[in-house]
Amino acid sequence: MNGELFDSTIPFGEPELLRASAFRRYLDELGAESRRLGMGPRISRISQLSPSLRADLLRFEHDGGSEAMEVLAACVRHAKRVTIHLKCGERVVPLTVFPQERLIHCPMDINELIERHLLELRVMHVEPALLRPPGDTETALVGDSQLHHALAPLLWEMAMRGPRRELLPEIAGPAVYRVSPGLDIAALPASGVLKAAIERLRPQAANLQEIASWPALDKERAARLLNALYLQAGLIISRSHPAAVRDSWFGGL
Repeated sequence: MNGELFDSTIPFGEPELLRASAFRRYLDELGAESRRLGMGPRISRISQLSPSLRADLLRFEHDGGSEAMEVLAACVRHAKRVTIHLKCGERVVPLTVFPQERLIHCPMDINELIERHLLELRVMHVEPALLRPPGDTETALVGDSQLHHALAPLLWEMAMRGPRRELLPEIAGPAVYRVSPGLDIAALPASGVLKAAIERLRPQAANLQEIASWPALDKERAARLLNALYLQAGLIISRSHPAAVRDSWFGGL
């Protein structure tokens, strides 16, 4: 990761975070209570969220939890302030997301979170955010200013270096992609072939197969780039373009 994306905010050493085993016991208790109420064991993880976001997140339920990027993408798409409890090694990090403000609040050093734990992050619990973003009138609920960071760099790193290698479901399938005219390409943490591909996608649309054939790209890297652009609100998707149905990876002609 580009170390200039985030400033270090927490002194060296392990932050005081809840152990994953203790948090798991808490979740088990929630599950037992939800079963008693006839809600089912998994609904308790997200039962306090809005119906639309809850339905979206249920698509990502896997054994052992959900991928962090899938959940982050859903929360950003629905513009809901949430706290995502992430398993980081033996600890749990409560990552609070403020989609409208494009901010996050993280009690762990953000560079450590990405450099050491990016590939192993699993979502253990999602709930409405109790914290408020900077500038909120309820100042007692605003977290430490040093623990707030821009959301965009985290989304970029998760897309480009995280465990997900395929397109997010909301942009997958027969389609062509183009970079939004309003996207500030210069502000993206991309260089070399990636920046060239982004520039190429601004004037012309291409499907996943075409993008994967460009210099130094393949299917996985093309999918990661498209995911990253989507999470930056910089991707235009068309499913009616002739090139969309020609993509042989999706059964086109």
